[in-house]
Amino acid sequence: MRRRCSHLLVGATLVTAAIFFTWMWFWKPTSILRPATGLQPGTPSPLLPVRGSANLSDGTYTYHLNLSLFQSEFPLLQSYRCSLTLAPQRARPEGDNVTRPLLLLGIKSHPRSGARRAALRQTWAREGQVAGFWVRTIFLMGESEVSGHMNMVREESRAYGDVLQWDFTEGHHNLSLKERCFLAWLHNQHPRAAFIFKGDDDEYVNPEAVAQYVTEHGGSPVTLHGALQRHANVMRYSKYRVSETLYPLPVYPIFLSGGGYIFPGGSVGPLYEASHTLPVFPLDDVYFGFLALAANLNFRHDAHFYVYGLAFEPCQYRRALVVHGVGPERLLEVWKDVQSARCEEGAAGGR
Repeated sequence: MRRRCSHLLVGATLVTAAIFFTWMWFWKPTSILRPATGLQPGTPSPLLPVRGSANLSDGTYTYHLNLSLFQSEFPLLQSYRCSLTLAPQRARPEGDNVTRPLLLLGIKSHPRSGARRAALRQTWAREGQVAGFWVRTIFLMGESEVSGHMNMVREESRAYGDVLQWDFTEGHHNLSLKERCFLAWLHNQHPRAAFIFKGDDDEYVNPEAVAQYVTEHGGSPVTLHGALQRHANVMRYSKYRVSETLYPLPVYPIFLSGGGYIFPGGSVGPLYEASHTLPVFPLDDVYFGFLALAANLNFRHDAHFYVYGLAFEPCQYRRALVVHGVGPERLLEVWKDVQSARCEEGAAGGR
């Protein structure tokens, strides 16, 4: 009996070992699901898609996002891995600027829009110290099918070191990839950024007004700031069209207009984690609103985010955080007039 038990014990041990080594052969460590830091251009993020269907409620509406429908209509948005082609040079502030909090301006641009970027670099997109912050601008881009545009962007990247480019093709729906991939880049490369302003390259932005605003109103790490859109109607036509099959509700959750908004560095982690679980919505500002809802973040509306434009008056522009719809030639004129304007004390200055 003792010999029989011994044989049974050895047999059970061999079976267990076989199962263990078979499991080890097929098992993949969960760490590969986490993004690596220090990614170089041309290196895709090792993050594997783990997004799924979701039900979200804001207390008024419940939003159901069906992953299979999103995969059917917008497969690239769901499967794309954030592969960099150009990465910005790291900022190297000197002296006491090293300890200043970082205010990062993430500006969506298209490779063809070189004139816009040139105007921004001559005005408000210059790196430097502003009202106690170290301000830096990063241009967020996909790729163009025009080789001349791509060559221009590579030259700009070498000259200014302010381009963050991925290998997806520019397109209206692909703007949502800039949201997702920018969050991943922030999480990996700039975890200590104090605040992030997100905007477009056809805008007037006042970095000093932004810095003063976050100093006064940016105390909460879970509050996002901008022009609030409250349950906006879903459009079933134009480039903003979303099908009823994909999204049957007639309204969207509350979100901030993509023309310009601010979020604190403390919110990047929750937003980044939410991007792992939600399907990527084909409208970038709506997508960011869904991420904020999933991350349980709050909003603060402020009228100084002029996302629909503003008639020019120097002192009013000096108080504005952002004015959308300002072309490159006009921006140079506006900037000069705002800098030389004599305004009432207390108005936010230029740069």
